[in-house]
Amino acid sequence: MRSSALRTEGAASLAGLVLACALLAATPAPRAIDSAKSSAQFSVAHIWVEHVTGTVPILSGSVTLLPGSLIPQSANAVLDATRITTGEPDRERSLESPDFFDTAKFPRWTFTSTRIVPKGPASFEMDGDLTVHGVTQPEQLDVTVSGEAAHPEYRAKAQIDRHAFGMTRTRLDPTIGNTVDITLDIVLE
Repeated sequence: MRSSALRTEGAASLAGLVLACALLAATPAPRAIDSAKSSAQFSVAHIWVEHVTGTVPILSGSVTLLPGSLIPQSANAVLDATRITTGEPDRERSLESPDFFDTAKFPRWTFTSTRIVPKGPASFEMDGDLTVHGVTQPEQLDVTVSGEAAHPEYRAKAQIDRHAFGMTRTRLDPTIGNTVDITLDIVLE
């Protein structure tokens, strides 16, 4: 009787250990965004030059993944608005001014996911809160994934309305499009 009780107790302990290991293996793990290999680009229509394009450095961020999964549980990023580059120093100073991004007052842009909906094994929609120019708006990113689960790479695309972020009263407003195309290329460490 005693050996039967010990076997039952041992089996229960082993089952508990297996369950604990399974739960640990399925625990989402945050992975840092590699800011040296990741980038954010934008493009906006301009009456005199068709489109103005530029980049904004990604300072930091993370993507939380279940082990073996390419589709994240959550994601966030911080961008450095003080280092916008367009290839034209005068334009960059204009974008950093109070007429546009007012980077002295709002040096960082942030994105925090609020909902992720898989669309296939390597694509998903990500809803989140984007803060630019001190204004937070809900936005949706369409994301595709390439690479393996150990080293996924993400390309996210969105269109935002710059007026929704308070950039409406500039002397150049009539010459600049309202819709800004955004592309994020994200690599994880």
